[in-house]
Amino acid sequence: MFRLLFLLLAAGSALCRPATAADAAKPNVLFVLVDDQGYGDLAVHGNPVIKTPQMDRLHAESVRFTDFHVMPMCTPTRGQLMTGVDALRNGAMNVSSGRTNLRREFPTMPEIFAAHGYRTGIFGKWHLGDNYPYRPQDRGYQESIWYPSSHIPSAAGHFNDDYFDDVYRHNGVDRKFEGYTTDVFFREAQAWMKRQAERHEPFLCYLPLAAAHGPLFVPDRYREPYRQQKPAIASFYGMIANIDENLGRLDTFLRENGLRENTILIFMTDNGTATGDPVFNAGMRGKKIALYEGGHRVPFFVRWPAGKLRPAGDIDTLTQSQDVLPTLLELCGLTPPAGTRFDGTSLAGLLRGSTAAFPDRKLVIQFSRMNEPQPKAGDAAVLWKRWRLVSDRELYDLATDPAQERNVIAQHPEVVAELRSHYSRWWAGVAPRVNEISPIHVGSSRENPVRLSPCDWVDVFFDQQVQVRKAKKNGAWSLLVDHEGDYEISLRRWPVEADAPITAGMPAYRGVDGIYAPGEAFPVASAELKIGDLRGKKAVAADDKVVSFSVKLPAGRTDLQTWFRDSVGNEIAGAYYVAMRALSPGK
Repeated sequence: MFRLLFLLLAAGSALCRPATAADAAKPNVLFVLVDDQGYGDLAVHGNPVIKTPQMDRLHAESVRFTDFHVMPMCTPTRGQLMTGVDALRNGAMNVSSGRTNLRREFPTMPEIFAAHGYRTGIFGKWHLGDNYPYRPQDRGYQESIWYPSSHIPSAAGHFNDDYFDDVYRHNGVDRKFEGYTTDVFFREAQAWMKRQAERHEPFLCYLPLAAAHGPLFVPDRYREPYRQQKPAIASFYGMIANIDENLGRLDTFLRENGLRENTILIFMTDNGTATGDPVFNAGMRGKKIALYEGGHRVPFFVRWPAGKLRPAGDIDTLTQSQDVLPTLLELCGLTPPAGTRFDGTSLAGLLRGSTAAFPDRKLVIQFSRMNEPQPKAGDAAVLWKRWRLVSDRELYDLATDPAQERNVIAQHPEVVAELRSHYSRWWAGVAPRVNEISPIHVGSSRENPVRLSPCDWVDVFFDQQVQVRKAKKNGAWSLLVDHEGDYEISLRRWPVEADAPITAGMPAYRGVDGIYAPGEAFPVASAELKIGDLRGKKAVAADDKVVSFSVKLPAGRTDLQTWFRDSVGNEIAGAYYVAMRALSPGK
């Protein structure tokens, strides 16, 4: 609690004080994170089809880490980047299932930067908590333009958004932005950076893009050069081509505004390729979600012209996403709150060309799977030098077998013993809290009402609008009631903006570049809820869009579950959208 109070007070004071000469000398940080683009989805890495001239140019200007690893899935990587702490320790380990919320006890990158006088902004995908106290604005970002959950048409996202002219959350308020998603986030980030530059204030700009995550929607002109490929590949490469074009405009912007020299620019991706592996995967086995190399080895480029880094080129040291935060803190001369512990190691020495030996270390790749959210011992990859222990039953020597085709676990018992010993110690450190869910807070004035979606049903995978349209599922939300009082709980099948009855179907939606399937009608006759020891039930008429309950709740932890039932009492599904409003919200 003391650490959190320190960070909030420090961040608040940073908003009020004037910029100083010392601030102007601090390097800016610009962090571009691409979604679902893999190591092999760049021309400079050998891809024979895709054209990425701006990424290739940035590669030529950067220090590149060629053995850099993330988690094989969105949220776990992002939580590690923001905290420098392993996903199973920081709590953000899954793309949904109530396991995306980043534990409050860990200071985040923007909190630390804000405490040292930086302006902080995020433009794009957060995916570390959609509700208070886990949203970007709750975790240190002073400017935030973002969308909830895993992708733009997620179950939590604005209904029927399709990457064109979408509704995002701007500092807590829903707002429509004109343009294609990648263009919007680059444009808004550049406008914000320009304002900071004019005020001579150092900034941390986090630019985590929605692309190239599916659905694979993109302006058709970017798809055109790849028409000879299968449609999914053509669209995926088109999304990357649009990102590449925006990188070129970004570099022009930095030059024109005098920001290029003293800005640390990081370019990386959040997991292995989701789509491009049939064309080229840089000789690696596996893709997104896999424990093999293709699932978690990604590009990581660092450029800082004024930073006295070593010459551009490759570094083949084994490194990971948890290293990014401690690296940036050392490069920028910032210190985390006392007692902060990172699982990552600063790469600043490597970036500066130091000849000091880098620690010989073993890394663990483990996350929470979508359909089996509770992590299990051994469901991991352990990395050490050239060795990869996969799922505790396969060992690969990348020096002789980079494609991971030959399991040599029987030939190297001493290596296996070393890796298993390390993993056992690591697992013992995370296991006690691995199934501890971070609850959504209700009752605070900082978010009232609280909008709940099925993305946060505990250990139930349900995070897509296509599931809302077709699936029949149920689950419970883990909540923390801020204070005792009266609450209104409103249940819906469809989100507010869909403006549709609970029983109604939904027509197919034709967007700019694709079609969303029609939604099924549900024969709902009654709605129920259970929160703590309280239960309620009401009839549902054919034209009811929402059913509301009034309850008095005590403060503290509780679970909420809802049911829509047919005329004979059979369960159909849960309420996919719930709003909880405190009639007298707390602070």
